[in-house]
Amino acid sequence: MTIPVPQAPITQDVLTIPRKAPEGETPNLIGMTREQLRAALIEHGTPEKQAKMREGQIWQWLYHWGVREFTLMTNLSKDYRAFLDRTFQIKLPEIVTKQVSADGTRKYLLRIDGGHEVETVYIPEEGRGTLCISSQVGCTLTCSFCHTGTQKLVRNLTAAEIVGQVMIARDDLGDWDTPGEAKREERLVSNVVLMGMGEPLYNFDNVRDAMKIVMDGEGISLSRRRITLSTSGIVPEIARTAEEIGCLLAISFHATTDEVRDRLVPVNKKWNIETLLKALRDYPRLSNSERITFEYVMLKGVNDSDEDAKRLVRLIRGIPAKINLIPFNEWPGAPYERSDWERIEAFADVIFKAGYASPIRTPRGEDIMAACGQLKSATERGRKSKAQIAAEAAGG
Repeated sequence: MTIPVPQAPITQDVLTIPRKAPEGETPNLIGMTREQLRAALIEHGTPEKQAKMREGQIWQWLYHWGVREFTLMTNLSKDYRAFLDRTFQIKLPEIVTKQVSADGTRKYLLRIDGGHEVETVYIPEEGRGTLCISSQVGCTLTCSFCHTGTQKLVRNLTAAEIVGQVMIARDDLGDWDTPGEAKREERLVSNVVLMGMGEPLYNFDNVRDAMKIVMDGEGISLSRRRITLSTSGIVPEIARTAEEIGCLLAISFHATTDEVRDRLVPVNKKWNIETLLKALRDYPRLSNSERITFEYVMLKGVNDSDEDAKRLVRLIRGIPAKINLIPFNEWPGAPYERSDWERIEAFADVIFKAGYASPIRTPRGEDIMAACGQLKSATERGRKSKAQIAAEAAGG
């Protein structure tokens, strides 16, 4: 018997309004690209001949050493440090709470301007540490299996609020280099995934600028191969992602027919599976060494049959890819159940025999609601009952 797929709410097709700084607020140097930083220094009185050097010095203090006070930037004169202190600020999101899971996963609830909250998750693994960061307050996509999707979109995060999540994790983990000591060879935060709250490609400019900062070799210095952007399939922005960011790409796929994907991932009604796959085949950085990751959450009786697995293999044929199978992370009031483990393994076996890597993602941080699809600010969560969340997720 086929279990009916709950109908997701229609995609919130809203204009994502950026935050405007209050009048009189001093500019925040965090989140500025190198070009923006230099322009801001010149605009506020730094001579043009000095601006490039000053930009480089400040950049290193902010993003290589993780310094938060202008007074500590000791290779700048006292007068220039005083000028910076009067003219600019160094501002990051504020940690409201930090939870540590039994498996070592850390979840940070962060407060940003306007009193809004977002969540960031750090996942330690053997030989690497992955930071899952958010790009919006809430989400516009209302994917019916995703807890974050039950929270309405409030606004885009600024570049400062996006890169600030990486900086806060480094602060908490003591992951900055120290002046006068050798550069660290290993990083606790070695990888960044844009898989937290929000759809990154609906906030393209801020995500791009933040990732430029994260990838800069004289600062945080993560290579583009260490950054993965996950999208539900915002087709017009996919080529721009390759050209202007150049990071790795993951697709929240989750279904093998438009009928099911329309319900699970409502943005499919705008850009269906055929349109999405065409964009991926044209992806400028597509090569055997840079596979596209297809994320596929396993929902019992919905998308987990052998027929689905065979259809998935046919759909992605010709695209260098791996398929991440994600056991559904259940949350209070969720309208789905996790596929049985035997069913997930059988599904993975079909994909593996077709020549694709098909790792099954180990759920992490479930005890602190930090697992994939579970992010949703504590404040928002606390305002709703289980019944309300279930009704919203099911389209009620």
